[in-house]
Amino acid sequence: MKKLGTIFTSVVLTLVLLFSLTACGGSTVKVIEIELTTEEYAFAISKENDTLKTAVNELLAEKEADGSLDALINSYFDGTATFTYTNPASSDGCFVVATNAYFPPFEYMEGEKFVGVDIEIASLIAQKLGKTLFIKNIDFDAVITDVQQGKSDIAMAGITVNAEREQLINFSTPYYASAQVLVVREDDTTFSGCTTGAQIEDILKAKDTSFKVGTQAGTTGYMYSAGDADFGYDGFKNLTTTPYKTGALAITDLANGKIDAVIIDKQPAIMIAKSVNG
Repeated sequence: MKKLGTIFTSVVLTLVLLFSLTACGGSTVKVIEIELTTEEYAFAISKENDTLKTAVNELLAEKEADGSLDALINSYFDGTATFTYTNPASSDGCFVVATNAYFPPFEYMEGEKFVGVDIEIASLIAQKLGKTLFIKNIDFDAVITDVQQGKSDIAMAGITVNAEREQLINFSTPYYASAQVLVVREDDTTFSGCTTGAQIEDILKAKDTSFKVGTQAGTTGYMYSAGDADFGYDGFKNLTTTPYKTGALAITDLANGKIDAVIIDKQPAIMIAKSVNG
């Protein structure tokens, strides 16, 4: 795992995903752990709420300084995390967090309980503010708008910092460094000789519309594959980029032969692939 440039040793993932994914008669999948992008996650806060931004940044600085932030994040990588959260009956008076709980290990569900890195950090922020936490589970591409419209206090959903989003909201201090990677079926040797992201990109650029790449709608992976000038990505114009509500659905379709590859954040890719492979 990388935490703001610091590389940690990868560990066996024992965390059980609460959404049970199965590739019905499909193939197993593999993650090509060659990083295609470099990005940082942060929390999205309304431009009118400097008080909350200050409080969040203070908490992140405190947890960074005493090592507890790294410990919290790592616990979701090695399967030792135990924190879960159940919403109160109403969001009235609560600290409301917009998220998309299909993005392990940052946010996901175990039954009716919310779990993940962002969920546990959200609970710490709520404690600092003296408020009750309420998790609002919505589509990823709606979380920033929800904050803009004042329907949620903050968006915590593995959100990549970029200039386009900074025009809409303020970001907290970044707390995690991530990257996009490619997921393919286990028997696919197309990218076997690749050792760099540039080599993978050259192969993707040579594909035509019959080659289908799945991504989660509204994410960096989608912008990277489809192309987005504001995000600084040229994209792969000749192949077909297919958006999904979640990365998990995209990888399941990959296993079932409906698409040819998935581009998604590295750690979620590893964990979802593990679940799909069952």
